[in-house]
Amino acid sequence: MSEAEQLSALIGEIYDAALDPALWPQVLPKSAQFVGGRAASLFSKDAASKSGDVAYDCGIDPYYRQLYFDKYIKLDPLTIGHFFAEVEQPVAVADIMSYDEFLETRAYQEWGRPQGLVDVLNVALDKTATSAAMYCVFRHARDGRVDEQMRRRMRLIVPHLRRAVLIGKVIDLKTAEADSLADSVDGISAAMFLVDASTRIVYANASGHAMLAQGSVLRAVGGKLLTKDASAEQALNEVCAMAERGDAAVGAKGIAIPLTAIEGTRYVAHVLPLTSGARRRAGATYAAAAAVFVHKAALDTPSPQEVIAKLYKLTPTELRVLLAIMQVGGVSEVAETLGIAESTVRTHLLRLFAKTGAKRQSDLIKLVASYTSPLVS
Repeated sequence: MSEAEQLSALIGEIYDAALDPALWPQVLPKSAQFVGGRAASLFSKDAASKSGDVAYDCGIDPYYRQLYFDKYIKLDPLTIGHFFAEVEQPVAVADIMSYDEFLETRAYQEWGRPQGLVDVLNVALDKTATSAAMYCVFRHARDGRVDEQMRRRMRLIVPHLRRAVLIGKVIDLKTAEADSLADSVDGISAAMFLVDASTRIVYANASGHAMLAQGSVLRAVGGKLLTKDASAEQALNEVCAMAERGDAAVGAKGIAIPLTAIEGTRYVAHVLPLTSGARRRAGATYAAAAAVFVHKAALDTPSPQEVIAKLYKLTPTELRVLLAIMQVGGVSEVAETLGIAESTVRTHLLRLFAKTGAKRQSDLIKLVASYTSPLVS
């Protein structure tokens, strides 16, 4: 198949997995192959507790998967860079730190190298103040490091992955036959509307009817789903119209359409096309082009790590050293923990002193402590 045909088929399967999570183990290997890697993972990380969890993965030995979350997640030199990256921005090792420095870390020496892994391309799909949902594709020594072709292909599928993951989090269905979609989602707390290409409502679940009756976030006029904000309404209209043309046409628009209620409460709308794949049955049954899911938005507050890094213009590596000083103490301990040379730690420590105005390590600790939320557990 051509690249366009591969992409179209993959996008369709990604959206089917939004309604049926049991499909993810089949989708991930295909996504890794398309992007150009040997293994892939959908997972979450918490920066504050340095913990995480895999939702689905492929190509990683279960032993090494468990070893990462038991031990090496706390030593991963890439975590800070992944958290600071913009949502949907592909990030490889070289975007975060010197590749030679990466090769010296314990995480690579003891976890990556034994598996033959040499690089990873990671994308944040959703972020909160302390945690992130991520998708990554690992690069094996046989394939070499991440290249521009891999980045380009990652950018092609990321908007669709993000939409599928966000919708999956909202509806949290174990299984959903596409032709019984209305029955499956009637009991969920998120409002759900099946609409045609012109946003005419053909079905609404109980939460959707309640939201329309309240009239604070959305309303129905002449049978059409309307928002309180002109720009949000335009975005909703555009993505629903594109949904009629198929999965790939939807692209990056309307992944998370921001909505504001009359009283100022923030909501988010996600649009899932219903004109292709297994979802086509639901679309045909209800003459619908898309399903629109609406739920209350989480507060978008920056993490303390992000505040400090931006305020003092710290690089990801400098922030890693700062957090390690908070957690383990002196230069030799930090070098051992991060798996880098003591001279490298001293170099970053001098840069931290210059940027923050601190004179001693104790001053750095006091500076971090002045931010009320702890940075490390």
